[in-house]
Amino acid sequence: MKTARPRDRNTRFGALFLISTFMIGSAVIRAGLGVGPAISAEAEMNATDPVESASRDRKPLSGPDDMRSLLTLLQEREQRLIHRERQIEDRAKALEIADATIESKLAALVDAEAKLRATVAMADGASENDLAKLTAVYERMKPKESAALFEEMAPEFAAGFLARMRPEAAAAIMAGLGPDVAYAISVILAGRNANTPKT
Repeated sequence: MKTARPRDRNTRFGALFLISTFMIGSAVIRAGLGVGPAISAEAEMNATDPVESASRDRKPLSGPDDMRSLLTLLQEREQRLIHRERQIEDRAKALEIADATIESKLAALVDAEAKLRATVAMADGASENDLAKLTAVYERMKPKESAALFEEMAPEFAAGFLARMRPEAAAAIMAGLGPDVAYAISVILAGRNANTPKT
């Protein structure tokens, strides 16, 4: 039997956090890209606007033809402004839809993360219960029989069970092990807390 490596909880939930961060960043970038073209288009429209040019040149109106020409220019400008306003409204609606989609996806991610946490907690609890039951079984067996099983286990795996047992049961099993196996398990048990910070 091989020992299962301990799970890293930070890695488990880090992926969900990273996806959420990318989605929020994407929304911010889209919003920025939508504002830039709107500002440049407005500046371009003002630069090429005949009404703006006429007002800068300050030519006096000399008669009905000039008035009609100015009225035509104003109407054209109004149409361009209406068209530009519709474009801005369309962009705003698109951004609202994107925001709603992102919020929906974030809510789904939060829900998925909560379900994953519950599943992991359930799995951890079930795994702990299984280990406790198996440890109790080994403790109830005759030490000679348990020792024969522990001889076949990987030393790390065997050390995990022995660490959970009552000291007298663990001692009886260790006494029945071969010297090399007993030594390997003892080294693992002694070094289990070696890296624990000293206070």
